Amino acid sequence: MSPTGTNDSGSNGTGASARTNAISRRNVLQLFGIAGVGAAGIGSLEACSPSKPNSSGGGSNASKEFHGAYPYQLPPKGHFNLAAGVLDGIQMATSPYNDLIYPSSGLYYWADKKWEWMMAESGTLDEATKTYTLKLRSGLTWSDGKPVTAKDVVSTFNLQWLMRQPPWDFLSDVTAKDDTTVVFAIGTPSTVLERFILRAPILPDSVYGEWATKAETVRKAKGSLDSGEGKQLNGDFQKFRPQNPVVSGPFNFDVKSMTNSQMTLVKNPKGLFADKIGFDKVVLYNGETSDVTPVVLNKDVDYATHGFAVATEKTLLGSGFRILRPPVYSGPALVFNYTTHPELADPRVRQAIAYVLDRAENGTVALGDSGKPCKFMAGFSDILVPDWVSDADQKKLQAYDKDEAKATSLLQAAGWKKSGGKWMLPNGKPAAYDIKFPTEFADWNPAATNAADQLNKFGFNITKRGITFTQLNPDVLAGKFDFAIQSWGASNHPHPYFAYVQDLYTFNYVVAANQGGKGMNFPLKQTTSTGPIDLKSVVDKSAQGLNLDEQKKNVTAAALAFNELLPIIPLWERYGNNPALEGKRVAKFPADDDPILKNAPYADNFVIMYMYQGKVAPV
Repeated sequence: MSPTGTNDSGSNGTGASARTNAISRRNVLQLFGIAGVGAAGIGSLEACSPSKPNSSGGGSNASKEFHGAYPYQLPPKGHFNLAAGVLDGIQMATSPYNDLIYPSSGLYYWADKKWEWMMAESGTLDEATKTYTLKLRSGLTWSDGKPVTAKDVVSTFNLQWLMRQPPWDFLSDVTAKDDTTVVFAIGTPSTVLERFILRAPILPDSVYGEWATKAETVRKAKGSLDSGEGKQLNGDFQKFRPQNPVVSGPFNFDVKSMTNSQMTLVKNPKGLFADKIGFDKVVLYNGETSDVTPVVLNKDVDYATHGFAVATEKTLLGSGFRILRPPVYSGPALVFNYTTHPELADPRVRQAIAYVLDRAENGTVALGDSGKPCKFMAGFSDILVPDWVSDADQKKLQAYDKDEAKATSLLQAAGWKKSGGKWMLPNGKPAAYDIKFPTEFADWNPAATNAADQLNKFGFNITKRGITFTQLNPDVLAGKFDFAIQSWGASNHPHPYFAYVQDLYTFNYVVAANQGGKGMNFPLKQTTSTGPIDLKSVVDKSAQGLNLDEQKKNVTAAALAFNELLPIIPLWERYGNNPALEGKRVAKFPADDDPILKNAPYADNFVIMYMYQGKVAPV
């Protein structure tokens, strides 16, 4: 699995406003451009050569270095226009290390449900005036010595409008009241808006101001981004390439020392809380799991969020690493092509497939103790279900534990028959399908292989098609697949809305239409045992308004419908198997029972949060 943990940010906006021109894991995420909100995961990197430490990345304790790993791409393809939605930025939007370079207003404690204020000192919602007022800390400066002001925040959000970002599904305006006060005018109230505001990396007006001013002019004139001046400005801005990063965080890119295998972030003494962070440098090794595994095993990495193979994890444990297991709030799922295989439109078929699969076995084969079968099969994390679905409604959710007798009964009821030990469709053709999966991902690859083996043993004819991870998303969006492995759930935001965007929109016609395809082409108007349901309407409403009870009703309706219809089949929920090396460069990492380990590692990363607080410190 990619270190991003999910195959999409899950932040496609509300309903029809979900927008993307993405063609890859990386591009889908950057399009929605949300570090910690956007999530899901997703980087389409050029193939990286195996990472090798160089002399600048050595392990001298005197230099107080922290060594991590995360994919990036070098210039000229990688660049420093890191505005939300611009593709091919040097760092992926889900990289936790972005929070050390361009901090946001706050970071969130998922277990305690409260904010740790960062660039801001407070945020206040006024329901009567439909505004959200953000108060920045005083005395913050950019690395070029200029003060951080409200104008930087206003420019950041005008650029988000220009790039069609989700906050503008809820906002109507943003203004600077004074040098440290920003007022967000709310057009459509929503409980998810605060996170969009507080987790947006703040960009410098000194670098982006010209573009932001033009965007504001078009926005206030009610111009379109689909034609005329707005469309031209959008296209031109995406070509903008600032050369020298101006940052507000405690670290900055050391541009001259970047190589294809590693980059160094150097201390910015003017940055936010720089005096609290004990490290002088952060060294990041480049690549996917196969690239960074040798470097991790060599103890050149202190912490990594990639999904490591079971055998690698055992080796790491035996060589002195701790393995941290934070919930990722997502995992791999079986995704179906309903256009080319209309027989799969019968929910009894999908229910049967779920009953065939031993998902506990699948998770163990793929990720050991970090692959846990879903209990509720609700389309969002089991951890979050009790917060949104009542005990009575939870009891209505089927677990789909392995039961071949039920699977057989359901397929027969759908008109399927067995001949010579193999299942035949109602039209008499064999139940033969390809399953596409990313070869490079050390957990998704065995998950797909095991699922295919289980289905074949039951009488399906599944052919395994491992392809490079950069090709998987384009193929699924274009409908060039039978079965595929893709993400369910969302790592970027604790609200279930984002999980359902990933489950039902991201690789469905809602988003795939932007690429001229239909994706899995699962109709969102369905009929369940309780009657007709418009899933798009229900999901969109689940994020609207400020009344949590009303939102819970829509989340529950979506959960019950997802559980019955199984438009995709979650295989298991991923927990991190993050190696953490203590005693070489880093004194210690959070204890296993620390509530901060409930934070999603790709959203509000616990190592970064504790680094800011001095709790993750040099030896």
